[in-house]
Amino acid sequence: MIKHKSSLKNIIDFENIHINYEVGSPVLENINLKINTDEHWAILGANGSGKSTLIKLISNDLYPNTKYPFKKKVFGKDIWNIFEIKKNLGIITNDLHTYFETQGKFSTAYEVVLSGYYSSIGIFKYHDFTKEQHEKVLEVLEFLEILEIKDKKVHQMSTGQLRRCIIGRALIHDPKAFILDEPTVGLDIKAQNSFLKFIQKLSTRASIILVTHHIEEIFQEITHVALMHDKTIFKQGEKEKILTSENLSEIFEINIDLQKENNRYYIKSIGQ
Repeated sequence: MIKHKSSLKNIIDFENIHINYEVGSPVLENINLKINTDEHWAILGANGSGKSTLIKLISNDLYPNTKYPFKKKVFGKDIWNIFEIKKNLGIITNDLHTYFETQGKFSTAYEVVLSGYYSSIGIFKYHDFTKEQHEKVLEVLEFLEILEIKDKKVHQMSTGQLRRCIIGRALIHDPKAFILDEPTVGLDIKAQNSFLKFIQKLSTRASIILVTHHIEEIFQEITHVALMHDKTIFKQGEKEKILTSENLSEIFEINIDLQKENNRYYIKSIGQ
């Protein structure tokens, strides 16, 4: 059962959203999306379909900028401070992972998680922490199943270990939901399997919004799927109704034979 800090029903409530980077060049068109707190979603689409832009829309890094009337609510609010929304919504991207690899490589696992209190890359002398906050870091590391590497530095970690630390950095705030952008990128087969099992565990603590182009990342607990194609949401709804060979063939523009076994989806064959 998902444990939420709030009884708010909607995580995301978007209607008729359009975004242009410049006049005449839409990057998202007619986005309609409603995600509730008792659901886990996968947002699936090919590269260039608009998935990354949708993440920026959800996180308030982008805002609708066209003449069309729209609704844009996150956790029931129209306007959020970016730092406040990220306490309620853990956003885990590969850009953040890369930033820690380059700018925070001498931080320990403990410090990466602790830095979540200040949304910083690293810990600085002027940062002040309570005893309770330090205790929370240890609890999070234990939940992440990496307590034994708490003193290990980022540059010594595997890709999977660092990714868990970055999730822990968000988990320190007990967010209501997580957005995970291509979470198994850079992981070998064994590490992918381990990480997906961890995400299943994470789904007991918060709603999961998985953004991916990999069918095999869609784990059993995912309840709903949104398919992105050509800068909009092609179809959305309950997983079993949306994940079909016909729909995937449409959004990936190639014939796909989708199969399901042991509650997991996989592509049996790809044709022309």
